[in-house]
Amino acid sequence: MKTLTIKGITYLLITAAGLTICLNFYACKPSQKVASKTGVQLWAENCQRCHNTPSPTTFSHEQWETIGLHMQSRALLTDDEREKIIAFLQQ
Repeated sequence: MKTLTIKGITYLLITAAGLTICLNFYACKPSQKVASKTGVQLWAENCQRCHNTPSPTTFSHEQWETIGLHMQSRALLTDDEREKIIAFLQQ
């Protein structure tokens, strides 16, 4: 049985770290399909899966901004998705 040397272990750790970084980068990149969705589509898909959504006129522009920031972390939305949803709600 062959034992790993310090050089071999270091190589494996660097390779694993590089692979992990690459996979995380591409996993977090929004797909073109998601990026092309409108605010109303994102609103319907993300907000209504957990609760009944209020009318866009229920809250002021400032309140929607605050709600959007809060719900972004809860629904795991990207900044772009949040901005599209808020723009729709503020129309």
